[in-house]
Amino acid sequence: MNLTIDSWKPFLVSDIFDIFNGSGITKEEIECNPGDFSAIQSGEENNGCIGKIDKNYCVSMNYTYTEEPCLTVARTGSAGYVAFQPFGCVVGDSAKILLLKNNEAKSTLVYLFLKTILMANQYKYTYGRKVTESKYMAEIIMLPSTPDGKPDWDYMESFIKSLNHKPLATANQGGRASPTLGVESWQEFVIGDYFEVKKGKRLTSEDQTEGSTLYIGAIDSNNGVANKIGQEPIHDGNTISLSYNGSVGEAFYQPEPFWATDDVNVLYFRPENGIQFNKYIALFVCAVLRQEKYRYSYGRKWILDNMKSTVIKLPSKAEKPDWLFMESYMKALPYGDRI
Repeated sequence: MNLTIDSWKPFLVSDIFDIFNGSGITKEEIECNPGDFSAIQSGEENNGCIGKIDKNYCVSMNYTYTEEPCLTVARTGSAGYVAFQPFGCVVGDSAKILLLKNNEAKSTLVYLFLKTILMANQYKYTYGRKVTESKYMAEIIMLPSTPDGKPDWDYMESFIKSLNHKPLATANQGGRASPTLGVESWQEFVIGDYFEVKKGKRLTSEDQTEGSTLYIGAIDSNNGVANKIGQEPIHDGNTISLSYNGSVGEAFYQPEPFWATDDVNVLYFRPENGIQFNKYIALFVCAVLRQEKYRYSYGRKWILDNMKSTVIKLPSKAEKPDWLFMESYMKALPYGDRI
């Protein structure tokens, strides 16, 4: 089933949802009042659920809750992150509840469709911006519509139903990859010795035009793609984007030419490494680079010079990175043949 986005119409979020602000809810409260009601805050893990609490306690505290399925949106932290709560929930002060205004439209499939649409706006709440009720409800989202200009709930439900698919097949059998990683024998290498690190370039949202060039931002989802723009790419494909601000340390393989924001550096594999760089090697290296993220929490930036001089551990052979091993390892993983 095709999306036919060209025919979609703009709607205010406030036309589609009612929003309810959260309050309270600490882990100590959950420990003292255990139950089976999901308590939601701002994290992305586990749909933002920080534990299960007694619903009667939430009622007695006058906390914000709903017993029907809903969406929740993070106010701070992972601001703008949207999760579907199939059994209702109570929200703390760093999250909000979104309920569809149209009672006939309230279905799991419609909520899942709208969750994806709203998640496309998460990038607007990076760099410490908070989700406020007034700003969020004034956002414009594009939705399929009926001939009389109303949201086409039936289309949304039908589209999600059409996404049913056969299980992904793989020729790689077994639950573990071969050869084994052998991390204990890995050696230390400097990033700048094997990759040329180039900066991205600032491009404000006002200057961005519509097009097909991938715009890579300092975000931790969607392979770093924050938008598609009309400007020409400034970086080659078959490279790695590495955020030094925002979601610092988030690394993604970029197969196509792209434009990287100035909060992102780009790693170009040096030709003197003597081997053709490819997606398998890149994905292995990305996984290693993400292990450095913890060093840059609390607002620290992974600036260009520091990135070049950063030491990482890699499989080695003859005192050099063993690129062929990395490629073979990724190919041998379950579903590695489907990368």
